Amino acid sequence: MSTLAIVGAGPGMGLAIARTFGRRGFDVALIARTQEKLEPLVDQLGQEGIKAAAFPADVLDRAALTDALEAAKARFGGIDVLEYSPAPHSPVPGITMAAPSEVTVDNLQPQIEYNFYGAVTAAQAVLPAMREAGAGTLLFTTGGGSVDPVPMLANINAAAAALRNWVINLNKELAGSGVYAGHVAISVWIGDGAVARGGAPDGVPAATPEQIAPLYWDLHENRDRLEAVFSGTLDA
Repeated sequence: MSTLAIVGAGPGMGLAIARTFGRRGFDVALIARTQEKLEPLVDQLGQEGIKAAAFPADVLDRAALTDALEAAKARFGGIDVLEYSPAPHSPVPGITMAAPSEVTVDNLQPQIEYNFYGAVTAAQAVLPAMREAGAGTLLFTTGGGSVDPVPMLANINAAAAALRNWVINLNKELAGSGVYAGHVAISVWIGDGAVARGGAPDGVPAATPEQIAPLYWDLHENRDRLEAVFSGTLDA
């Protein structure tokens, strides 16, 4: 049985990605800040016949994140696919948005810690075993601003662009090893049905997690691409 580990698991994209892989025979390790957030997802997946388990950890706590991934490996016998996509849905101390002229070291550093250093930490926890096995997939998610930056998100975009650069470079290094690194840039407002359309700012396209999640399976299965950019709209 193969195992997917989702860092930043939640009821939107995380759950949709878990279902996408779980329905194809994967066990699922869910990692997020609190057990209370994860247990309903584990229960829901279990009701759908997908074996899942919770491993609480904060991506800003590198030791805790590493320990959570080690616990997931011990529980499931290894991790075959890592997906990294933390997205704060409640205020996180120090995590703010800034326009380009307002970017400072102080408001940029937390974004780098959250988006980039957390991803590197997660990768380092699973990459040695993948290289030894000669197989594995590392998938990292950012907003579309990592490719086409948005002024109001300048500090977030800069950190995400650093992650994207590293992922692309990592994949170059891993060529021929059997291990693959890919990047997903999501350039839409994510929501469910009419909620997505109603909640999206004017002029911003919207999509459901279920529409986006198949990109992750496609990148895992078809390794001729190292990046997927989702910018489509939700059908009325």
